Amino acid sequence: MNAESASQIQRHLRLIYGEQADAILPRLLQLADSFEAQFAPPVGPLWTQADVTLITYGDQVAEDETPTLETLNRFITEYGLQACFSIVHVLPFCPYSSDDGFSVIDFRQVDPQLGNWDHLQKLGESVDLMYDLVLNHISQHSDWFQGYLHGDTRYAGWFHEVDPATDLTAVTRPRSHPLLTPFATAAGERHLWTTFSADQIDLNYADPDLLLEMVDVLLMYIARGARVIRLDAVAFLWKEIGTTCLHLERTHEVVKLFRAVLNAVAPHVILLTETNVPHAENISYFGNGDEAHMVYNFSLPPLLFDAYVNEDAGPLASWLSGLAAPRAGTTWFNFTASHDGIGVRPLEGLVDDDRFQRLIAATRQRGGEVSMRQLPSGELSPYELNISWRDAMRRPGHDGSLDVARMLGSQALMLALQGVPAPYFHSLVGTPNDTQGMQESGHARRINRKKYAFDELRDALANDPEQAAIFAGYRTMLAIRRNQPAFHPDGAQAVIPLDDPGLVAFLRTSVDGTQRIVVAANFSDNQRSLPDGLLGEFRLRRELIEDRPVGQGPLLLQPCQVAWWEAG
Repeated sequence: MNAESASQIQRHLRLIYGEQADAILPRLLQLADSFEAQFAPPVGPLWTQADVTLITYGDQVAEDETPTLETLNRFITEYGLQACFSIVHVLPFCPYSSDDGFSVIDFRQVDPQLGNWDHLQKLGESVDLMYDLVLNHISQHSDWFQGYLHGDTRYAGWFHEVDPATDLTAVTRPRSHPLLTPFATAAGERHLWTTFSADQIDLNYADPDLLLEMVDVLLMYIARGARVIRLDAVAFLWKEIGTTCLHLERTHEVVKLFRAVLNAVAPHVILLTETNVPHAENISYFGNGDEAHMVYNFSLPPLLFDAYVNEDAGPLASWLSGLAAPRAGTTWFNFTASHDGIGVRPLEGLVDDDRFQRLIAATRQRGGEVSMRQLPSGELSPYELNISWRDAMRRPGHDGSLDVARMLGSQALMLALQGVPAPYFHSLVGTPNDTQGMQESGHARRINRKKYAFDELRDALANDPEQAAIFAGYRTMLAIRRNQPAFHPDGAQAVIPLDDPGLVAFLRTSVDGTQRIVVAANFSDNQRSLPDGLLGEFRLRRELIEDRPVGQGPLLLQPCQVAWWEAG
């Protein structure tokens, strides 16, 4: 590692640990140097228009006693998805005790049901890989926590002991359960910080030994093939009593430290932060171009849902118009659905209360649930909408003839936006609400986390008309998209003002200016016409999704249609 990189790392350590930094630095540099030789030198840019990420569980598809990572790889290969996706985000694959993988027992192992590191390596032969670093918390069943309970001094400072009489009302809560959980330890009962559940014990980064341990895990994941590292729930990382404990300065410094380490020894690796919060807070994790390379575009899913529920894209268009282009070296991670619900905190300030309440009602009307969080006042407030994207795109009380068009239209818009798109497995294959899974587990998020038997999924994609149409249509769009330079994540994006609130349009332009694509979306259930001037102004030539030339008549969008028009 060169002196400039070491100096930058030292600067971040000092902002985190003060006078301890100089003692920590040699250990961190030695750790980074021990991995550097394992990393291939970077080849090519961080991303191109061919980059699309598939979000999936490692046990998404199962078959008999076969390791599920092997079955997932078979599904990807059998359906040619390696030609559609350049990256596969394998959600937490370590041994775990709850939360479908996000309560990690051992960060360095693969859950035996899924397979082993060799199975991930095999998957990585046809696609690049994205791994989760679940860095805010660890399972109570982990060796780390069990060592702490039994008095092992190594782990004495790795968890947050808090007097239950402490005033914690200022802390921002993502859940409604108690923030502190009592545990019997070798030193007596202790109350520990548990942001997400009693099984997920928050880690204390005030102990530099813990930070070094997590840097070791981070670098090990890269050595094991990760092109992208997702920092899960990172906004809650640092705790200071009397504050919100959200987005604290030292939290940002830890992210900057990770980025500085990657810049020094693994500059080909992308750092992605997961912060399901209002937009201005979310984009703070870009820093000054020295934190995350990518952040989730968290306001997009609820705004899209809102636009279809109301057949009015006014808030979406307004938000897109004000969306500043990310600085060089950063971009958006665009999605509509994921393993979590649709977060509604990112709607704050973007829709009025009447529209927000309609969205809550629409979720329940479509068979979904609404998860709550606790406010400092003790009141409960909606936190996320638990529903499959396919059911979110339904319109109850109608004949359903436009459900597939609405579903594919929403994905076509997401795929065309500036950034790296990330379809969720269940959106790709059109999975409806898994109400049975939700009821059997007692967890609302399970409604969008169905696990398939291989034959069950193959049958659905062959014989369920809606799932077959969604899967086929999605693969067609993905195949087209990857060949359009205008869809490069660094390509410019400009909203085209329209008077019709049911429509949204924007222009994408390739980095070198050689290709322009006008994207237009109809959020209504009726045919809409676009201004006559668009055809001539942009010299529209061909609609790419349907692969047909543009005629001379009125520029029309069918109900729920999204068009990609190549411009001259």
